[in-house]
Amino acid sequence: MNKTVIIQASSKSVGSTNKVVNYLNNNESFDFIDLRTKKIGVFEYDFSNSDDDFIPLIEEIVSKYDTLIFATPVYWYSMSATLKIFFDRLSDLLHYKKDLGRQLRGKNMAMISNSGDNDLRDGFEMPFIESAKYLGMNYLGSTHAWFTKDGNNIHPEAKVKINEFRNILATKNFKDVLTR
Repeated sequence: MNKTVIIQASSKSVGSTNKVVNYLNNNESFDFIDLRTKKIGVFEYDFSNSDDDFIPLIEEIVSKYDTLIFATPVYWYSMSATLKIFFDRLSDLLHYKKDLGRQLRGKNMAMISNSGDNDLRDGFEMPFIESAKYLGMNYLGSTHAWFTKDGNNIHPEAKVKINEFRNILATKNFKDVLTR
């Protein structure tokens, strides 16, 4: 299995992040999950949200995919709240569903972010890098996209970066990416 899924985590299903996802996935080689269509509650220490969509979704993800690409807008210099809740719920896999969490080991993680300008701040990527490390996943890297002044189109320079990112994901041996 060498399947990849893009996990979109935006407040809008069809907005700027989706434009970036569609551009990245223009050849439709990756599967797609929109977290906005899922009911995922916040992490609770008593696991009282165990009957929401998180556990079935993560079961599907670990059984079907080797590579997870998180797609998020930049909100207040950070990942979206939707993605933060998803990441917080990974805590379920450290306590309540340990066997499921162990299945993330050796899988790959990458991230694509977007904002109106080319203004991504240092440190944005840290939660992804450290979460992958903690979970035993391989972090493959990230790219950032931004939009033209009118906000309607992905900036041409950002398209170049997305194309490079896609090529790394599609053609490189992941171990090559990790040793760069």
